[in-house]
Amino acid sequence: MSRQSFLDAVVRKNTSGRQAFGTGTSIVCRELMERVGAFFPEAHLDAEKMAALAMAGHTVLGFDVVMPLFSICHEAAAMGCNVNWGGPNAMPESGKPIFKDFDDIRIPPDLLSRPGCRVPIEAIRLLKRRLGNDAAVCGKVMGGWTQGYHYFGVENFLMGTLDDPDNTRRIIDKLCEVSVAFALAQIDAGADCILVADHATRDLCSPRAYEQFLVPVHRRMAEAIPVPVILHICGNTQDRIGLIAQTGMACFHWDTKTGSSEYARQLAGERLALMGGISNYKLLRGTPDEIAADAQAASRAGIDIVGPECAIPLGTPLANLTAIAGSSC
Repeated sequence: MSRQSFLDAVVRKNTSGRQAFGTGTSIVCRELMERVGAFFPEAHLDAEKMAALAMAGHTVLGFDVVMPLFSICHEAAAMGCNVNWGGPNAMPESGKPIFKDFDDIRIPPDLLSRPGCRVPIEAIRLLKRRLGNDAAVCGKVMGGWTQGYHYFGVENFLMGTLDDPDNTRRIIDKLCEVSVAFALAQIDAGADCILVADHATRDLCSPRAYEQFLVPVHRRMAEAIPVPVILHICGNTQDRIGLIAQTGMACFHWDTKTGSSEYARQLAGERLALMGGISNYKLLRGTPDEIAADAQAASRAGIDIVGPECAIPLGTPLANLTAIAGSSC
């Protein structure tokens, strides 16, 4: 069963010998929207369309997991940000910052019933009902560091890590309450695992900052979320995979800027599962044969779940996406 194969792989207990395929980030491109008949922005705002588009990750692409939160703005919308939900040619973007300091933070009591949270929760419920054991259902939340960008602005938030680190820790801790509450609601709706996306990229978060601000938080999140947790960080993460392995996260969804699949596997050690291995640039500009070869290489290197390294570009050719799981790894 695809669902069990994925869930075994995400905790590095795959005894079947079958390669798992998939991703915890968006698999949506324009060609896939056309194939399914569900388009952005409606697929961010309508549970039926969201579920239909997510389901194509399994029925069209052959992945062992589906994930319906295609943007990084759901919590932001529920918290009160003015989100531009984009369209078939544009991903959503969060609007102007809404907070200036810690005391401004207000978590709405109806957070989970607001459309930003309610729609994906309902989509997960629909996917679980329709897929059963055919594929795993992955939920997704933004970590406190990423939410800080949305609510305080990237520059102001990052300056705070230098000017008042203790206050920044308070902010991250408070915003992680949003992450965990949203994750638990998705699990109640049927999510088998949760991807935590925290955009602590190397150019915005030094190794020291990751260790000081995020290792304790990611450890607490791994403990608080009662299903396997996948951490996603974009960019070159070779300087922090060893730290990620100490957080208790089950799996790390890594970016090929880190290096080859063999190198990522070496850095991760034996306990931490790895997801990814396929470059978004190659998906956009390469050929199906090149993608199939990269998928086979990732499988041979011990990447537990082979798939795109991040949310794919909207212009990605569908043939390149279908080549990942069609690669006969």
